[in-house]
Amino acid sequence: MLTQQQKLQLSTYSDLYDLIVPKDNLLRKINELIDFSFIYDELVNKYCSNNGRNAESPIRMFKYLLLKTIYDVSDVDVVERSRFDMSFKYFLEMVPEENVINPSSLTKFRKLRLKDTDLLNLLIGKTVSIAIEKGIIRSKSIIVDATHSLSRSNPLSPIEVLKERARQLRKVVYSTDESWKERMPKKNEDNDLEHELSYCGKLEKEIESDEVLRSLPKVKEKLNLLKETIEDTQDHYTLSKDPDARIGHKTADTPFFGFKTHIAMTEERIITAAVVTSGEKGDGPELPALLEASQENGIEVDTIIGDAAYSGKENLKLAGGQEIKVVAKLNPSITQGFRQQENTFDYNKDTGMFVCPSGHMAIRKARQGKKDDNTNQVDTYYFDVKKCKTCALKNGCYKPGAETKSYSVSIKSDEHQEQMKFQQTDYFKGKAKHRYKIEAKNSELKNVHGYARASSYGMASMQMQGAMAIFTVNLKRILKLMN
Repeated sequence: MLTQQQKLQLSTYSDLYDLIVPKDNLLRKINELIDFSFIYDELVNKYCSNNGRNAESPIRMFKYLLLKTIYDVSDVDVVERSRFDMSFKYFLEMVPEENVINPSSLTKFRKLRLKDTDLLNLLIGKTVSIAIEKGIIRSKSIIVDATHSLSRSNPLSPIEVLKERARQLRKVVYSTDESWKERMPKKNEDNDLEHELSYCGKLEKEIESDEVLRSLPKVKEKLNLLKETIEDTQDHYTLSKDPDARIGHKTADTPFFGFKTHIAMTEERIITAAVVTSGEKGDGPELPALLEASQENGIEVDTIIGDAAYSGKENLKLAGGQEIKVVAKLNPSITQGFRQQENTFDYNKDTGMFVCPSGHMAIRKARQGKKDDNTNQVDTYYFDVKKCKTCALKNGCYKPGAETKSYSVSIKSDEHQEQMKFQQTDYFKGKAKHRYKIEAKNSELKNVHGYARASSYGMASMQMQGAMAIFTVNLKRILKLMN
């Protein structure tokens, strides 16, 4: 049974908050900035209103998850810290002497209450509305990019994950007391998963046997991470690959297994839209969804800033239809072709034909492709193959035995021709300088708020993780700009 969220209850110790939690504390500022009742309104139908025990307030449960994201800690550690950290208690609207929840409640909350909730768009929309209300967003540009998150089980194998978690735990223990090097169980040196699980279990028991050591926050944090990894490995026997994750590529030589989050952000660095996909998806096709979501969230857009992935013909058409400029360079294959300079043929404007490096002119031309098709048409110029067979420059130009010799040129569409001219303008060059901002935002999501790797399995979990991370960075950015 669910009752409406209670405000901070009176207690003889409540005045401690004014003494201990300073006015400039991040959590105090967030509480003052945003009314979290929208979470109650969104989730109220997920609870029974007249049966069963009173449930923990969904607002408080949501705040626990937010604290997890802000400080990048485990379920166990966020609950434990809220037991003694007065800023956490204040943020959770608890009286100082109030007890905390069981960490397992957070898992149930995610699976039972947040399931089938479009949390990503809900939280982004809320922060954007606050930013607009505060007069923070003044630009009419959105910067678009995609960032990747590794699957929870990749790229390391289960045994590699266990070895890394154990190594991290040993490191913090040794930094506290080097004498522990003599007490540690003998490390597993082979690649047998059962042997590594056995070693990690012994390591866990040995450290937990020392009450003082295990109570140290930095040791406890690494110990809990090792425990979670051991449990996860035992449940699945191996850390099975996420069924929703896919292999994508950061570059031609650097694949990854996981997800992509496609992001739109204003020049003020407020994220206005996000779409989570599996790792193999391209960046460009997600632009229409990012633009539409940004506009639905109240952003007026006159310019889109991105890399060459967003300069596809369909995106240029979409933007042109709304009189939106696209500050994204065309793919080099469109502007200069794939050929090296020494292999290009010269165009003779008087005859309308191409001339080969030896000076021979094409004898005819033909146009291929439909004008209204999504792909560009191609003009193919044919040369006298008899001359090619005896040409001094035939090596690398004429294939021995070929019955024809042709040279093809893609006809640039109106959209491409206009974009090529636009790329030379001062406006394009000036706006392009803002693109670095979204790369910095991606770095913040990954390095500060744990978005480099999925915290659980499945697309729904990745979307939930993205929702919390983006909500966090948007709130922090709004507070910074307000100051």
